[in-house]
Amino acid sequence: MTVAIVDYRPDHAAAWAQLNEAWLAEGGFVIEAKDRRSIDDPHGVFIAGGGRIFIAERDGEAVGCCALIRIPDGFEVSKMTVTPAARGLGLARRLLEACESAAREAEATHLYLETNSALKPAIALYESFGFLHLPPRPTPYARADVFMEKRL
Repeated sequence: MTVAIVDYRPDHAAAWAQLNEAWLAEGGFVIEAKDRRSIDDPHGVFIAGGGRIFIAERDGEAVGCCALIRIPDGFEVSKMTVTPAARGLGLARRLLEACESAAREAEATHLYLETNSALKPAIALYESFGFLHLPPRPTPYARADVFMEKRL
């Protein structure tokens, strides 16, 4: 088994959409307008604005993803998921490591994220990775009720 974290390529578009639609459905979440834009135009939403998208591949198949959105002085971590069949391989942590490395290379001062309190394994991962909880703030996502940041 070969596992790698690679930069998003146009041939990842279908897998990107499938991965994101799957985690939203698995969590019982509605695909919101901001989700739809991110799923349908990953290059325009993330890469064109100075962000990145990382894909976790197992034996050449996309089994996970995570994106960075450029924000003032940092990046927002977004659209992180690993397929149920690939969980337990440490891929989510490796995706976060790729995000942090890219943010440090870009001289960002922090990583920020929004998530949902029902996603307890994700929150535990973020906490173990050094993210700290922030007070609630305005967000375009109806599902977001947990806000976290990691200073770099």
